[in-house]
Amino acid sequence: MAQKGTRAASHAGSWYEGRAKVLSKQLDGYLADVPTTLDSSSLPIPGARVVIAPHAGYSYSGPCAAWAYKALDLSNVKRVFVLGPSHTYYLKGCALTRYAKYATPFGDLVVDEAITKELRDTGKFSDIRTSGGEDCDVEEHSLEMHLPYIYKRCSQTFGSESEYPTIVPILVGDNKGPEEKAFGELLAPYFRDPEAAVVVSSDFCHWGRRFRYTPHTKGSPIHEHIKDIDHQAMDAIKGGRHDDFVENLAKTENTVCGRHPIGVTMAALEVLAKEKAEETDKYRFKFVQYQRSGLVEDMGDSSVSYASAYAII
Repeated sequence: MAQKGTRAASHAGSWYEGRAKVLSKQLDGYLADVPTTLDSSSLPIPGARVVIAPHAGYSYSGPCAAWAYKALDLSNVKRVFVLGPSHTYYLKGCALTRYAKYATPFGDLVVDEAITKELRDTGKFSDIRTSGGEDCDVEEHSLEMHLPYIYKRCSQTFGSESEYPTIVPILVGDNKGPEEKAFGELLAPYFRDPEAAVVVSSDFCHWGRRFRYTPHTKGSPIHEHIKDIDHQAMDAIKGGRHDDFVENLAKTENTVCGRHPIGVTMAALEVLAKEKAEETDKYRFKFVQYQRSGLVEDMGDSSVSYASAYAII
């Protein structure tokens, strides 16, 4: 089946600004609020080709996402893998787009048809559901929310649109640890390529009755408990061991919505780390920002947590 045309920017005008000039000014402002140096390095951080960034509406998570995107090094990148969770339908395994382009208010980003075909030909990937009168590719926000930031950073990095990298959108489903490792091993050679970058789409703790997740420690503010469980997850991610991250989530049941894209990416980075064991400063995430939509004080409140991180490969 041939790829379709252009996926519409379906959340523009609601989840984020749909007018290009206004959106550009907004993103410029978010990026300007990030320091010019992180971890004793000027930005972007050389070799930081993998990031974790949130995917909520920009008024909530846009400032946090800017920390990841300002660290992201696109200088030699020819393709950007975008891994996000499925919110629109239950998915096992991983799924690929059938669209040829993804629209943004700034312009279209081109899907890397050759790499997408290679992945599809492995027989390990399904296609993002577009049947039965629903188009889950268009309805899904976890991939789309990163595209304006990717386009903005491309415009800051390259001299013309013809130089912009292609994108490889991948929805990552509800996989167990061994399945995440298998997809990580499959994707590791693609991530190893110095011309590839990886964007991992994830919010962190969703706390509140509407999320069916309300653990708390009696006698202390609920928002401090949320911060603690988020930092437990972040510490497991920073440690670089996929098994530790899986075990942490099993213990805390933290509602990290992009846990499976994170898990697949951690598994891939572990493969690369074993190949270059002497390069101890690479292949592990470093968190640079943590924010929440609000500070929960009582059981009637709710919040969503956001975090940004980068890894050098």
